[in-house]
Amino acid sequence: MIELEGLTKRWPGAAAAAVEELTLSVPEGTSCALIGPSGSGKTTTLRMVNRLIEPSGGRLRIGGEDALRLDPVRLRRGIGYVIQEVGLFPHRSVAENVATVPRLLGWAPARIAARVEEVLAMAGLDPARFAARRPHQLSGGERQRVGVARALAGDPPVLLMDEPFGAVDPVVRAHLQEEVLRLLKQLRKTVLIVTHDLAEAVRLGDAVAVMRDGRLAQHAPAAELLARPADAFVAGFLGSDRALQRLALLPAEGAATAQAMLGESLPGERLLEESPMGESLPAGASLRDALAAMLARGVRAVPLADGRAATLDGVLEAARRG
Repeated sequence: MIELEGLTKRWPGAAAAAVEELTLSVPEGTSCALIGPSGSGKTTTLRMVNRLIEPSGGRLRIGGEDALRLDPVRLRRGIGYVIQEVGLFPHRSVAENVATVPRLLGWAPARIAARVEEVLAMAGLDPARFAARRPHQLSGGERQRVGVARALAGDPPVLLMDEPFGAVDPVVRAHLQEEVLRLLKQLRKTVLIVTHDLAEAVRLGDAVAVMRDGRLAQHAPAAELLARPADAFVAGFLGSDRALQRLALLPAEGAATAQAMLGESLPGERLLEESPMGESLPAGASLRDALAAMLARGVRAVPLADGRAATLDGVLEAARRG
């Protein structure tokens, strides 16, 4: 668990605090995304958690321990850290980069070698192909994967991610988000993520914390945040399309009906004969996936992997129920 209580950072000579009396908790095994305008204190908050920036006041507990009383080096070795620029050592191989923290922790060579192979495979990098390469031989997306593997190598209970996908193109970014989401569900780390991308925040965060001028504006589960912004600032920051963003968090099964009932659901239309619904959506598809498929195919229903179909009326009703 990460617990911030009244955490504050004041820079000498600054008129206002960079972070002011921030109280926030991230339960063990969950993720929280920090979002907000530039200068709202997101990255300063993240860096106070691993004490790259020392707080001016307040309390910080990690796993129940007072993190401000721990040796900073010891603290950082127990926290995985992923940054946008990746920060790989250019003169070291991929395997040597990933092994950095396990070596600092004094692991035996055989254990390090096994762990390097394990986390590279987790990150979608074949150890036989990538372990001996140098960072300049990798694409941007591959370097970012190595950065994630390095952060996980020491098996830290806490993972910090600072704009982890900001330097890659949108297609690679979406794929990396999917891979990281899979890893987070599998490993159940306690994760704090900084991002400026709302879609990324609601996709990766079990909860989302919106910051403004160094203060917490709202902290809530992603679906609740999108459905009920706390005030005009939060609503404006989330944007007018927040209802569409919320559809991505709700399962398409909520809009489902048996395909045999489509004649009743869509009276007056012979949808199956005249407007084929196309391929089934994959298991785990969201209401947003279903709506996008309907728009792309020009139909009012799409088949699901379980043999049922999601209908347009069903999407609207499921969104209302939330």
